Amino acid sequence: MKVQVITRHTPINYGSLLQSIATQKIFEACDCECQIIDYFRTDEEYGEIEKTILRNKKSWNSNPLKRGIYLALRVPASIHAGKKFRAMQYKYLHLTQRYSSNQELRDKIEDADYYVTGSDQVWGKIACGEYDSSYFLDFVKDDSKKISFASSMGHATKTPEEEKLFVDSIRKYHHVAVREDSVVEYFKGLGIEAEQVLDPTLMIDGDEWRKYEAKKPNGKYVLIYQIHNDKKLGKYAKEYAKKKGLPLVRVSQNFHQILREGNLRYVPDVSEFLSLIDNADTLVTDSFHGTAFAINLNTDFVEILPNTNTGSRNQSILRLLGLTDRIVQDMNDYSLLDKKIDYSVVNEKLNCEREKSFDVLKKFLEK
Repeated sequence: MKVQVITRHTPINYGSLLQSIATQKIFEACDCECQIIDYFRTDEEYGEIEKTILRNKKSWNSNPLKRGIYLALRVPASIHAGKKFRAMQYKYLHLTQRYSSNQELRDKIEDADYYVTGSDQVWGKIACGEYDSSYFLDFVKDDSKKISFASSMGHATKTPEEEKLFVDSIRKYHHVAVREDSVVEYFKGLGIEAEQVLDPTLMIDGDEWRKYEAKKPNGKYVLIYQIHNDKKLGKYAKEYAKKKGLPLVRVSQNFHQILREGNLRYVPDVSEFLSLIDNADTLVTDSFHGTAFAINLNTDFVEILPNTNTGSRNQSILRLLGLTDRIVQDMNDYSLLDKKIDYSVVNEKLNCEREKSFDVLKKFLEK
């Protein structure tokens, strides 16, 4: 069966790339020929993305001088990181031809047995601050088979107009599976039936991911993988590493994080990124995919929920696997230093959830 997946594979972000790799692999495990639809909006290209993001940053967009400083600091690093991520996309993904707009998708999309909205925050607002109907598969014919698998929507608070978009769009899917338990409940309230499945990165076990890894780093260290701008996280990690008597390492696709706590590993290949998590003593993170890979690779982690309204996805997987005690509630509490995770119990639960998620996927593909 030929499957084409639209997902958020182009952002300069390790989670976006890794979940795309995983989504591709799980469909291939079900004997499908899978391609990632190379939908790369013009306003999200690495030479334009910072300008797009700046429009919604009131503090930096208030006058020409501030805008100029922001772009001078961000654009060169974004272009550098963007080129490296684009190379990784070509290296690890089976991509279709490039599409730059919804109209191009409507005009040129290839025939497939199934069209899939797959994983990540595909139903959240994109860089320009709006929803993109392409991620609701509005570019394919209504009689085409449409599946949502492990889709996420960021947060459930919607205006009446946004809620109508979701109801009208999602009811056109043949099958819907989402990543968070909160989204299952939200859709239930809208009269939409949805099943909960694992993020595809968790449907592939740690040993399979280790096949991608680079050379093992020397020595032990505490690792930071931070997505959001929260100064408390770095301060907490610095003190945590000090109490552990270990060096602090930070991995990021963002060069400006060189000013934050930890020795920065800037834009490594996916292979090194995975190796850094696998061999860390502890990962300190606010990232859903950082958490997911710590769990998959059986690395101890400390969860500092993001200071945004997107923490539900982190909490959902921690609830599912009985790991909510890894969330730091008090930034002066370092009691997790001496609490190792019993991964024998976690792995047993995770294997059970993997089977359930694959069963859902196979059921979707059979109908």
